[in-house]
Amino acid sequence: MPGSPATPEHPGARRIGYAVIGALIALTSGFANGLLIANLPQIQGSLGLTPVEAGWLTGVYSMTNVCTSFVLIKFRQQFGLQRITRIFLIGFVTMNFVQLFIQSYEMELVGRAASGILASGFMPLGFFYIMQAMPAKARMAGMIIGIGLTQVALPLSRVISPILLASGEIWNLYLFEFGLSLVCLGCVALLRLPPSERTPVFEKLDALTFLLFAPGVMLLVAVLVQGRIVWWSTPWLGYATAGAIALIGTAMLIEHNRANPMLNTRWIASRDVLRFAAIAASMRVLLGEQNYGSIGLLTAVGMGPDQLVGFFGVVTVATITGLVLGVATLNPQDLLRQIVISVALIGLAAWLDADASNLTRPANLYVTQAMIAFAAIFFLGPTMMGGVLRALARGPSHMVSYSAVFSLAQTVGGLGGTALLGTFQIVREKYHSHELVQSIVMTDPQVAARLQQLGGAYGRVIGDPSLRQAQGANLLAQQVTREANILAFNDVFLLIAMLAGLTFLWLGGRWLVFKLRGVNPLGAELAALQKMLASRQ
Repeated sequence: MPGSPATPEHPGARRIGYAVIGALIALTSGFANGLLIANLPQIQGSLGLTPVEAGWLTGVYSMTNVCTSFVLIKFRQQFGLQRITRIFLIGFVTMNFVQLFIQSYEMELVGRAASGILASGFMPLGFFYIMQAMPAKARMAGMIIGIGLTQVALPLSRVISPILLASGEIWNLYLFEFGLSLVCLGCVALLRLPPSERTPVFEKLDALTFLLFAPGVMLLVAVLVQGRIVWWSTPWLGYATAGAIALIGTAMLIEHNRANPMLNTRWIASRDVLRFAAIAASMRVLLGEQNYGSIGLLTAVGMGPDQLVGFFGVVTVATITGLVLGVATLNPQDLLRQIVISVALIGLAAWLDADASNLTRPANLYVTQAMIAFAAIFFLGPTMMGGVLRALARGPSHMVSYSAVFSLAQTVGGLGGTALLGTFQIVREKYHSHELVQSIVMTDPQVAARLQQLGGAYGRVIGDPSLRQAQGANLLAQQVTREANILAFNDVFLLIAMLAGLTFLWLGGRWLVFKLRGVNPLGAELAALQKMLASRQ
């Protein structure tokens, strides 16, 4: 494909070099977002940010990442991979260097927006390097490994973050990212990718489409990120949603009537592609069990980053295991099987987690969260391969449309899942708080004894009995809030288990029908690709 490096045969030592550099670049790409998510409370406290301001930090990364991921394909095709690589690497080093000396909310916003753009360029660069280390028949596996390693970086970020922040200095995070960027720059300078074919692909209307599509996606991301923080009844959320619909709709209307569209709306609107997008987005919603549910539960029972290092170590190992087994068992003739297994694992794990209490600790969730981490990466390979095969069967020009669909489905699914589960948890917490408070009566001997017990902790510093009772009442209110949150997270787990069950019935039913009929849903695409390869040979 134009914009992709050539794939000559390499000696063994060079293959190893490509594999190591590709893994480094892929992990660095994942750290760009993983370190932010893992250390957002610390960054928020260091800069004195409100929850809304902290939300913009995560939102601006997703905004720029999803908007540039598909456009970069055309940039590589037009200007060549080497030129784009140099620009991104130098930009990455420069941005991290500046952040070492300028630490403010405005600079953090600019840095995270730039990180989203750079990560969208680093992800394909990582799997391009890994693909060079693979034999011809396994190059698709190299692509999956490269993208999978960016997912491994997310739990790994939470493992190394307490070490980086042992001194309490946020500056260490920026120093670590700056060091990674320098290492990546040096490695790419030592071992470059083979040259790529260039071809003119940009048209004037591409700029108009992007200028409409990108702000629309940004508004949509802003709504999903800030909705549960400022609450959904806030007026500007409605205006932003309306603006997103109008901008994205106008962009799609322009593309629909173009002779050579950047986004092929007819292909995107086909049943198979919509189903592919629905599967990718649904899996991201279900994976909110770990990204939001389990982490929120452990935070509610008082677990901090230091207590969760072992927990995320288990998650990291399970993620790597899922990546290895996913690539090893990948079968283009039966891609749906791995997705069905992943959904089943998520549903079972969520159901097992739904009996949490205030005694739940990270060790109690090792097995279930390992199941979810395994499923999170196990489904990625077949989902990606299904989309790539459908795009390539229609021609390389459809890869831009595939990238837009995949990145948008992943981002909207992930943010939408967090918004849905977060909103549901807040509503259920209010319900459980109300139910628990209804049963607390001051004349109840058990309640009076608990207040006296809690207030007794202040006996040596507060002599006034009334003040001690007031402090006891405050502690009791905190305990009620904690219990209500735990019950609400149990409801979240049950909701995910139900959604996973419905998804399992849908996808499992389709898989069973295909098996009984002996049908491969990608048979036509595979045949078209084989014919295309035969004609080129």
